[in-house]
Amino acid sequence: MLELKEVTKYYGNKLAVERLTLHIPDGTLFAFIGPNGAGKTTTVKMLAGLLKPSSGEIIINGKNIINNSLEIKKIISYIPDQPFLYEKLSGKEFLNFIGQIYHLPEETLESQIARYVELFQMSEYIHQLIESYSLGMKQKLVIASSLLHHPRLLIVDEPLVGLDPANVRIVKQLFRQLVKEGITIFMSTHILSIAEEIADMIGVIHQGRLIAQGSFSQLKSLKKTSPSGGNLEDVFLLLCEECQT
Repeated sequence: MLELKEVTKYYGNKLAVERLTLHIPDGTLFAFIGPNGAGKTTTVKMLAGLLKPSSGEIIINGKNIINNSLEIKKIISYIPDQPFLYEKLSGKEFLNFIGQIYHLPEETLESQIARYVELFQMSEYIHQLIESYSLGMKQKLVIASSLLHHPRLLIVDEPLVGLDPANVRIVKQLFRQLVKEGITIFMSTHILSIAEEIADMIGVIHQGRLIAQGSFSQLKSLKKTSPSGGNLEDVFLLLCEECQT
């Protein structure tokens, strides 16, 4: 579903991502972790088509994202780290607007909206203007809107921003269910416990370079990376320390 080949990104003379190569199969939840400024958000924005790589290729569903941008955007969704919404619309109006962008049939759209309104318990405020929403309410609306057209690839930058523990659990369960349905999820996150709990594969980026990838058990078994019984935080910190020595 998703392949990056030697992807590099510069901002002027500043190197943000260096020769990033990844292969992520269908139906995989891939967690992308790294320190602040490591290149996570830059990578996510390139996958979403918001930034162009300086060099290298991004292949989604077998097609180059640069040459097939509109076609690929029909089968992906992007959840940014800061929700962007039209605040003078109600939540329901916003969901209808997004569904119409994807040309969803009216019955399908209504069914999908009802599904996510119920899942995220948004019925009490779905008809209120978005400007009155809390950060968590906005995040739930963004997640719902991103799934209306049942994307093949979901690209997520910090999906749990503003969510309370009950909704964090709902999102974790939802992501695992989506993966069972064959959807691929690329999730950038600082919450290592979430990555450890729900990811099938984990990639660690440091100073723009991929320094490790694999399942949690594979990362944990890397030589000199983790004591017996260590968690993903232990592995992550030791990997980053090794890069600085």
